[in-house]
Amino acid sequence: MFDIGFSEILVIAVIALIVMGPERLPQALRTFALWFGRMRQQYRTVRSELENEMGINDVRRQLHNETILKDLRDTKADIENTIKAPETAQTSVTGTSSSDKPSRNTSPDDNKNDG
Repeated sequence: MFDIGFSEILVIAVIALIVMGPERLPQALRTFALWFGRMRQQYRTVRSELENEMGINDVRRQLHNETILKDLRDTKADIENTIKAPETAQTSVTGTSSSDKPSRNTSPDDNKNDG
């Protein structure tokens, strides 16, 4: 949430110690922690109520199902492409497809008599 490192926290602690003094600092930290805890609790409560009102769990489930269906469609397309790839490779190597091959009824002699 906040990108605060150890050095920043140390600087804030030193400034707080200088400004508030060692007598009031422990009480101030307890008060801050109490208010921070109350804010977090209130945030969780509001978030929970909103999720229940909106039916967010149903939306998450629907999104998850759509993602799974998309993955299945992609996998199906990959498998179909893999199956079609050898057929395409065989056609390009031989230069003819099954429809281009001569029928069995024609003989080489029939082609010589035409000319």
